[in-house]
Amino acid sequence: MASARSSALPAHDAARRRQRRKMAAERQVAGSGGGRRGGGGGGGGVGPEENKENEKPAGPKAGGLGDSLGLEILQIVKESQQQHGLRHGDFQRYRGYCSRRLRRLRKTLNFKMGNRHKFTGKKVTEEILSDNRYLLLILMDAERAWSYAMQLKQEANTEPRKRFHLLSRLRKAVKHAEELERLCESNRVDAKTKLEAQAYMAYLTGMLHFEHQEWKAAMEAFNKCKTIYEKLASAFTEEQAVLYNQRVEEISPNIRYCAYNIGDQSAISELMQMRLRSGGTEGLLAEKLESLITQTRAKQAATMSEVEWRGRTVPVKIDKVRIFLLGLADNEAAIAQAEGEETKERLFESLLSECRDAIQAVREELKPDQKQRDHSLEIDSGKVSNIQYLHSYLTYIKLSTAIKRNESMAKALQKALLQEHQSEDDGKRTARPQDLIRLYDIILQNLVELPQLPGLEEDKNFQKEIGLKTLVYKAYRCFFIAQSYVLVKKWSEALVLYDRVLKYASEVQAQAGAYKNSLKELPDVQELITQVNAEKYSLQAAAILDTNDTYEAESPSQVKDGKPLSERFETFCLDPSLVGKQASLVYFPPGFQPIPCKPLFFDLALNHVAFPPLEDKVEQKAKSGLTGYIKGIFGFRS
Repeated sequence: MASARSSALPAHDAARRRQRRKMAAERQVAGSGGGRRGGGGGGGGVGPEENKENEKPAGPKAGGLGDSLGLEILQIVKESQQQHGLRHGDFQRYRGYCSRRLRRLRKTLNFKMGNRHKFTGKKVTEEILSDNRYLLLILMDAERAWSYAMQLKQEANTEPRKRFHLLSRLRKAVKHAEELERLCESNRVDAKTKLEAQAYMAYLTGMLHFEHQEWKAAMEAFNKCKTIYEKLASAFTEEQAVLYNQRVEEISPNIRYCAYNIGDQSAISELMQMRLRSGGTEGLLAEKLESLITQTRAKQAATMSEVEWRGRTVPVKIDKVRIFLLGLADNEAAIAQAEGEETKERLFESLLSECRDAIQAVREELKPDQKQRDHSLEIDSGKVSNIQYLHSYLTYIKLSTAIKRNESMAKALQKALLQEHQSEDDGKRTARPQDLIRLYDIILQNLVELPQLPGLEEDKNFQKEIGLKTLVYKAYRCFFIAQSYVLVKKWSEALVLYDRVLKYASEVQAQAGAYKNSLKELPDVQELITQVNAEKYSLQAAAILDTNDTYEAESPSQVKDGKPLSERFETFCLDPSLVGKQASLVYFPPGFQPIPCKPLFFDLALNHVAFPPLEDKVEQKAKSGLTGYIKGIFGFRS
């Protein structure tokens, strides 16, 4: 029985294997004949956009050879990256997209690597290069390997062993790029595609050498790539040259970094300026550039031992604080040279973040026992400890930077207010005076915190400077509050606020004699006075015109005298409040009305009335005698 069963099992397995081979052959025939029906395993159904990707890319432009092949390598790469994950730094998603697109291309070209049971390697050769989709096939292979390498680079921060796999995938990407460049050397490919293939090959080669820290070879590869893209950008129109110029800008920091590592010390300053102007770098160079700048400042910080602020020298022993103070001047210079508002905002945020980190490092040193010990040692001199004074200095830098950032945002909003009509035409959200009021409120809150810093309570000059700055920002705040009242046609309130602005401005001018240097960075008060005077005249004219328009617009049919509807049935009046929730229909509660009093009756005839005699009734009672009296007492009287 057992032997019969064992002999039946192999026959059954053989039948199943034959059936699977038959089904696989049918699917292969259907795939080759049916065209682009599915996306393969894991890819699901293929939408119309993905089908378009597998179609033959556009041929050469007019003027080229009729049988030449062309491929927009950089454009295809950039569009694919932006649409499939790299806009958010998701290299895994882009890698999956490359895999699915490769599968669809192989199915479309009937260029499969065997079947599901056996792998049969195939190479694209010059003999079968009749379609530019074969070039696209190799390009997607290179992009898949590159995206996997970049994914491993992100993961290698926590798992260093993945760096070996990262270098392996980069070498694979370079190998595919070399194959693409070799195929593009064919006479069937146009000149532009040949140049783009060479640039793409040089870019990936430079990245591989960069990861191996072979700075000279990486610099040569990046320079070759940059030169090719610059030539391509100069040969085409401005619209077509945008992509090439963007790639050149991406490569430039890598070239500077390689030059610095080779020995060019001037490259570090250029790298720092490029980083500050862009508000931070991204991609391959980001981490290396940040560590380089930190190392450079750390070397300079080794010679920095103290800092002087408001006449007092304080030793600086914390490395993070030294590095921050050394880079403070460079950051402020970059903010002053920044052109766009977004760049300025990024630089301000970066500076504030570094300042907060430095303050946190000082706070960790401010332990309670150490603070009490330092305070007991210096209590006779009336000074705070050095570490506390350093904390006050860093807090001052943070608050001052926040004030400058809000002032920069306020200037941008003021420009937007001047262009209000254009913004309304564009349909965008217009700037309002309320936005500026909020910014100046934050500035005034920061100014309130400054005089309360430890170690500055007795500094009269500092207190005076902060008081003058507070008056300046109060004047601007009142000005924009008045502007908001003007928008709702509250003329009297706006006029009072304009007078308050002039009062603050005159106080600043009267007290700013010895503090003109500290007020140079503040908004101009004299310009504000001129603007307020002009606004006052405009306000008075607008108030008069508004009064005249009100008198002309009023008519008997629109006058409302305050009476409820029950009191004016005979008069027609347009009263929109009647259809609202607080319609005036009747007086409620109703008012008091006079009513007649209840009459009083006085009996004046009572004294003149003669009553009838009652002697006969009284005599009958008297006859009852003692017996009747006793019965009456005990209740037996009838």
